[in-house]
Amino acid sequence: MKSFEGGCLCGHIRFSVAGPLPVAHTCSCLICQRHTGSLTAIWLEVPADAVTWAGPGGSPSVFRSSEMSCRAFCPICGSSIGAIDDAPVIALLTGTFDKPHLKALKPAKHSYKGARPKWWRPEIDP
Repeated sequence: MKSFEGGCLCGHIRFSVAGPLPVAHTCSCLICQRHTGSLTAIWLEVPADAVTWAGPGGSPSVFRSSEMSCRAFCPICGSSIGAIDDAPVIALLTGTFDKPHLKALKPAKHSYKGARPKWWRPEIDP
């Protein structure tokens, strides 16, 4: 089975995801905007048991951001890693993967379009 690796800016938090990967999506909700500092985040939601925290820091630090989820980040460099949901799901930001250009990380849909500024129109090629 193929695995996909990634981590934070300083390397303290590293992860490996056992494939195959589900379809990624973009999100423009206010929580994602604040978490990433970007108008749109690109997420890959994987079963929690498919993720192995492999770096010297172990699992990332978390901040409770909603009733059902915590935002994950590196306590050393502050990099956003993703979200760890109460359901057995971990949503990883695709920019944290070592090879974010892979077709397997291409988003197929956009969530919370209404929360984005009207001048911001992220496009997803078919």
